[in-house]
Amino acid sequence: MAKITYIESNGAEHVIDAENGVTVMETAVKNMVPGIDADCGGACACATCHVYVDEAWVEKVGKPEAMEESMLDFAAEPKANSRLSCQIAVTDDLDGLIVRLPEFQG
Repeated sequence: MAKITYIESNGAEHVIDAENGVTVMETAVKNMVPGIDADCGGACACATCHVYVDEAWVEKVGKPEAMEESMLDFAAEPKANSRLSCQIAVTDDLDGLIVRLPEFQG
């Protein structure tokens, strides 16, 4: 299990215990974190679960695969640390992960 901190664009924080094996997106949706729309349900077919991974966590989370990279083109205001939260699987190694939510989803 890992604690994940979701920070809304207005600064509101949500610290949630996430189960191993689920995704950062699934955890947000299950816990009604505002700002994660997840229109495609986690199929990497949209960009409505876009997050900015805190710089301290970028290496540990890893780089996006080619399909995710393509979908990030549809994200609103993508940055070098942008990821689709549906593509980040929760593990014990991500305990303490911080993700920031964009003002708008793509």
